[in-house]
Amino acid sequence: MTFRVEHDLLGDREVPADVYWGVHTLRAIENFPISGERIGHNPELIAALAAIKQAAALANNELGLLDAPRTDAIVRACAEIRAGALHDQFVVDVIQGGAGTSTNMNANEVVANRALEWMGHSKGDFRHLHPNEHVNLGQSTNDVYPTALKLAAWAQAQALLVAMAELRNAFLAKREEFADVLKVGRTQLQDAVPMTLGQEFGTYAVMMDEDMLRLVEAMAFLREINLGATAIGTGINSHPGYADLVRRKLSELTGIDLITAPDLIESTQDCGVFVHLSGALKRVAVKLGKICNDLRLLASGPRAGLGEINLPPRQSGSSIMPGKINPVIPEVVNQIAFEVIGNDVTITFAAQSGQLQLNAFEPIIALSLFRSLSHLRRGCETLAKNCVVEITANKDRLRQQVENSIGIATALNPHIGYVAATEVAVEAQATGAGVGHIVLQRGLLTQEALEGILSPEKLARPHGP
Repeated sequence: MTFRVEHDLLGDREVPADVYWGVHTLRAIENFPISGERIGHNPELIAALAAIKQAAALANNELGLLDAPRTDAIVRACAEIRAGALHDQFVVDVIQGGAGTSTNMNANEVVANRALEWMGHSKGDFRHLHPNEHVNLGQSTNDVYPTALKLAAWAQAQALLVAMAELRNAFLAKREEFADVLKVGRTQLQDAVPMTLGQEFGTYAVMMDEDMLRLVEAMAFLREINLGATAIGTGINSHPGYADLVRRKLSELTGIDLITAPDLIESTQDCGVFVHLSGALKRVAVKLGKICNDLRLLASGPRAGLGEINLPPRQSGSSIMPGKINPVIPEVVNQIAFEVIGNDVTITFAAQSGQLQLNAFEPIIALSLFRSLSHLRRGCETLAKNCVVEITANKDRLRQQVENSIGIATALNPHIGYVAATEVAVEAQATGAGVGHIVLQRGLLTQEALEGILSPEKLARPHGP
């Protein structure tokens, strides 16, 4: 292996000659061997960083601060990175000290070295184009890093919305398929009144719709950025017109209608937007967890449990019990829900632990937030494709449960009174006889009247469709 020598405030270091990162990245690699997860593993973050560097170069050029050759080279390098190139050169650990400085410097060095190649120079020959002097011109980690997190979170949240819509549509399809399948509803795991299986699955679709709306609302706050704030929000070392111009350039590059924060000092230190978004993701996780709990209960058995629905078999369920099939897809989504709830706690603590003009703990916020977004997206996709679309109903079992249910006595209250209906329910419980049989035996209603009251349509939709 051959090396080039680079210099920083701590001295000279040898850097592998073929890499695009430099001495600052090298020290970060040595300092933070924490998670083993590199920032390059998150393509949305790398694309966001490149978009910011590209927008900054264009703005600084328009302001007369960066010459055309350097601007063109930086823009070409950033465009390549945004298209997916060189992501393997973003090698610092996601968890890092320094409030994201290592991430920003990794980006500055990769962009600078690729731009140098476009200019016909060697990597590390920073006399011609420098990571700090030119790529980072008018910027600080403290405005670049949080802006990049917001852009990356926006992209990942958009992808999550698509996956949630896919899952919502799968539930809607089951609502239609099971529209006339009568079953026993339950409260506190005890028999309640009848409903349809279609109503049950339709509820899950509504849950997804509501959470999609809450997610969209939370995403709106991601549009407010602090580019131009530089170190603490005063805008030191940036041109007076830079903040507005770089915002406009970045909006054009990303297609997002970005807003410059009205108070850059507040925006630089406050992580409330990430807390808010994480709260919306926690809500999604809680709903998904509840749905998966329901699916596992409804499919429990298959003979000694509720056994109302059949989940598609995905793999053998036991290394010792022949024929056993487990609800592995709901189980994995349950675990994602646990993780997202835990990530929300991490984000909450990190956000409130910031001090004075900067929060140094944004890297762990980023890791937790991106994992929540990514895992929820994949969880919704696998729940829809590998489970919900192939769920079937055990119609005979469901019908038998309704016929034997004591809960249908509730429908008799308006016709024979609560006291008489209670006596019927108690006798049915004690004897095992059906509610309808006891009503007829006691002469409380005629056969015709009883059939009308206990018709599936009346039981599940007492006020009509």
